[in-house]
Amino acid sequence: MNPILILSGKGKTGRRVAAQLDARGVPYRLASRSSAQPFDWYDESTWADTLAGADTAYLAPPVGPTGLAQAGKFVEQARGLRRLVLLSGRGVGSPGRDFAVYDGSLDLENVVTASGLDWTIVQPAWFAQGFSEDFLRYHVLAGEIRLSAGTGGEAWIDTDDVGDVMTTALLDESYAGRTIAISGPRTLTMTEIAAELTDATGRPISYVDLEPEAHIAELIEQGLTPEDADAVRDLFAVIRNHRSEYVSDGVEQVLGRKPRDFTDWARDTAKTGVWDV
Repeated sequence: MNPILILSGKGKTGRRVAAQLDARGVPYRLASRSSAQPFDWYDESTWADTLAGADTAYLAPPVGPTGLAQAGKFVEQARGLRRLVLLSGRGVGSPGRDFAVYDGSLDLENVVTASGLDWTIVQPAWFAQGFSEDFLRYHVLAGEIRLSAGTGGEAWIDTDDVGDVMTTALLDESYAGRTIAISGPRTLTMTEIAAELTDATGRPISYVDLEPEAHIAELIEQGLTPEDADAVRDLFAVIRNHRSEYVSDGVEQVLGRKPRDFTDWARDTAKTGVWDV
């Protein structure tokens, strides 16, 4: 078989898909700005060479309206591909999802489903690893999670579970034409997340609920562009408006087991020293 193309291959999910394919002896090819064949979502001249020889691809799109639009253009130009697995997000296209980030995600999903490819769309909840491998890690280290999520809950999922589901979808063509929503086993508010992380780290960690515009201001002060800051605010607005307080059973459907609980993930992650001050 041709190597599976992993777009954004150095991201949280791409790394895990690659590890799973490695374990199964399945050939793959990573695509990123630093790969042997450089790939850049925002440089269309890199796309054709990246696609050359690819039959199946895993696509984890960039965040934000511009990045999602670029991913859609890429799919429309993905000549030679037969199979595509897309990382999307829960709630795309659902009634009441009136935030710009969801509009962009829905547009991308529509491009994928109309592409003529054998597609699978996986819609995960927020990744628990956002607190250990992404910008939320710095909030944990500072002892304050400063976000505009209000009192809403989210069914946080271990990204290892996401990688397992993605790999299965890539290798098992019976999932073609399906949209699969996945999440952790329970919902947690940010206040509850702070308590879980306090227990796991042994340090006091609190949640500070910011007003959305104050959140944008802090993100821009930290170096985000206004567009990216708006996109982050919109993501947390879904939680703030209690639109993500539900559990999805896709992990059990695909893997035949329950997803990992946040408590277990946090305790094991604390042992790695990632939150040591």
